[in-house]
Amino acid sequence: MSGRIGGQLSSFLEVWRANRSDRARARAYVATLFTEPSVEAATWLAKHGTRGDVDHARWELRYARRSLGLIAAQRDALNDQTASLVARALSAALARDPYVAAGKLRVSEQQLNTRLRAYSEALANRAGAGSAWHLGRTLLRFAGRVEGAPPESVTQASDILTGYLTDANEVLLQQFGGAVFTEPPSR
Repeated sequence: MSGRIGGQLSSFLEVWRANRSDRARARAYVATLFTEPSVEAATWLAKHGTRGDVDHARWELRYARRSLGLIAAQRDALNDQTASLVARALSAALARDPYVAAGKLRVSEQQLNTRLRAYSEALANRAGAGSAWHLGRTLLRFAGRVEGAPPESVTQASDILTGYLTDANEVLLQQFGGAVFTEPPSR
């Protein structure tokens, strides 16, 4: 009997350690999503989207990176649990975000969710010039560019966001691993 209890305890500890490790990897992944936007990207978006408002440009770029990071975890992670771990870690990090004013966490969460839905729709939209184009247009709309943006502006916004998505996928792979393909046995 004590052997079975010892085995159960050992099994419980392995699961607990694995869960703890997964949560730590999710926190490390989310920490990269809180990287501040580059000065160049914020300055560019301020000029081409927010009518010179650099703070608004930074805010939009922060939330775009976070949204795309969660989307990457939802669609590209090997394990379905990864997205929920990342969502919980993102929520906790947002609650500690120094750029969210006291008492405005709920508003910030709603705004992030709005962007999450819009960027998900843009990525799913393959019409016309493709999903990258729709990502760029979505960023410019959130920035305040409601009139038609010149194609070069949409392309630049697309490049910024596809870079964020690529970065997120690289870190997701580093933190959670990727698929391992083996050669099928020869006949």
